[in-house]
Amino acid sequence: MSERLSVLKTYKLYVGGKFPRSESGRVYEVTTRTSAADAAGKGKWLANAPLSSRKDARDAVVAARKAFGGWSGATAYNRGQILYRIAEMLEGRRDQYVAEVADAEGLSKSKAAAQVDAAIDRWVWYAGWTDKIAQVVGGGNPVAGPFFNLSSPEPTGVVAVLAPQKSSFLGLVSVVAPVIATGNTAVVVASEKSPLPALSLGEVLATSDLPGGVVNILSGRTAEIAAPLAAHQDVNAIDLAGADEELAKELEIAAADNLKRVLRPQPVDNVDWSATPGTDRMTAFLETKTVWHPTGALGASGSSY
Repeated sequence: MSERLSVLKTYKLYVGGKFPRSESGRVYEVTTRTSAADAAGKGKWLANAPLSSRKDARDAVVAARKAFGGWSGATAYNRGQILYRIAEMLEGRRDQYVAEVADAEGLSKSKAAAQVDAAIDRWVWYAGWTDKIAQVVGGGNPVAGPFFNLSSPEPTGVVAVLAPQKSSFLGLVSVVAPVIATGNTAVVVASEKSPLPALSLGEVLATSDLPGGVVNILSGRTAEIAAPLAAHQDVNAIDLAGADEELAKELEIAAADNLKRVLRPQPVDNVDWSATPGTDRMTAFLETKTVWHPTGALGASGSSY
């Protein structure tokens, strides 16, 4: 029996629920990340990843804005079901992601498996929060006067997310899942050197009942893609997790033009993506709506309601 030719995978962007190539036609080489490869200056070739352009970034924002109304208007319970479905689909393709994360981050198979398992569990964790976060950050307010006063959280809108550079999968999930759990839509810039797990995640999202455009994934040079996103007037917030100190300052200045919410990056050494995340990344991209409503006449017997 003759030896088969290898069927090499073609990695593409994930924008608006579809898998386009970069409009520029550019690609760049992605190689393994190991200590030996770093010492030699170049690792084993893995694939050519799309090198996204400013036009790709703008297209992703258009897709995210188009999807925002439907996603933010869905019930929290429904969003939770979809996030749990993502975890189910990842569980079924666990071996693929273990191999990709091992190559991407230069990890042993056992350590890569731990990262993938934690990422799957992270989707389940946020799925459980979708219909509970409102009770934590919202509720009735005690006010003087004949009024009902209720505060409730609402999603900020379109969020640009710079995924962590070193944690190509667990870190990625840890910054994307809280954004969409609360009803926002996302334009994600994958790790520059290790984009393949993020691009493969698009294949899972496309088959997990997640509406097209809720998550859009771009690969390429982080600074090149992030600049137009930070300055984009239709982007409401930006998470700078994957930006270094110099780039973060530049993007903060650009983001100020339309008063974007900015989640500043923590020092890389202080980030433990495997730790229980808490609610901070969900509340970072929520607005609070407060409604006043008269109770009607208040007499000796209380409200007329």
